[in-house]
Amino acid sequence: MLTIGQLAAYAGVTVRAVRHYHQVGLLPEPDRDASGYRRYGATAVVSLIKIRTLANAGVPLSEIGRLLEADGPTFVDAIGRIERRLRDEVERLETSRKQIAQLAVGDRLLLPAEVTHYLDRLREIGVSRRILEGERDGWILIAARWPDRVREWMPAKLAELDDPQVVRLYRLLSAIFDGDADDCSRLPEVADIMVGLAEQAEAAGRLEFGEVGDDNLLFDLVDLLAVESDPRARRLHQLMRERGWNGWNRMERLTASYD
Repeated sequence: MLTIGQLAAYAGVTVRAVRHYHQVGLLPEPDRDASGYRRYGATAVVSLIKIRTLANAGVPLSEIGRLLEADGPTFVDAIGRIERRLRDEVERLETSRKQIAQLAVGDRLLLPAEVTHYLDRLREIGVSRRILEGERDGWILIAARWPDRVREWMPAKLAELDDPQVVRLYRLLSAIFDGDADDCSRLPEVADIMVGLAEQAEAAGRLEFGEVGDDNLLFDLVDLLAVESDPRARRLHQLMRERGWNGWNRMERLTASYD
């Protein structure tokens, strides 16, 4: 007859595990002998080895008791179901592992490669981390809404970075929004640059958004994102309107009746 320590050692588990199996009803707990110790026989050893084997194979403890009492065909059928469930779990974990691995490369988990390349180009021209994060979050909203169109837009967006005024705009925004939170003194210059770029785009026929232009929810969310990031975005929007233009993501010339 074995003590609980000897039983655990023989089966390759801990004493704590044996006691847990007692608590959950998987392994019968023998009465104490005259000396006050619990003694285990060969049947207990066999049962514990079976429990350990099934547990190590990934079978939930809640199902092991039923398997220990099952006949041959029932056991095989139950193991088959467990095996399929474990296989599905392995596939789910593998998918999660790949997603976690993608997190190591940052934006690539959430955005198409073309957009992350654009963000990399912004870094190269000296755009600040805060402005980059705003750009990234805006593109996340856009890509979620129009996943098939985003890739089409990126060549034009990349080409814009060859324009010194666009580069000037991004660097100026970086300096403003990374500086004193109450400083609005350079916002008029930002508005002037944006109006100039809008007029160039209008002249070249590049302000046509097609069906995307009718997606008010998208543009409202992107504008709101800017305001939530920094309240001065409202002041910039006001300055744009004073110059005859509405918005900055969907640039629209205001009618002459606006005052």
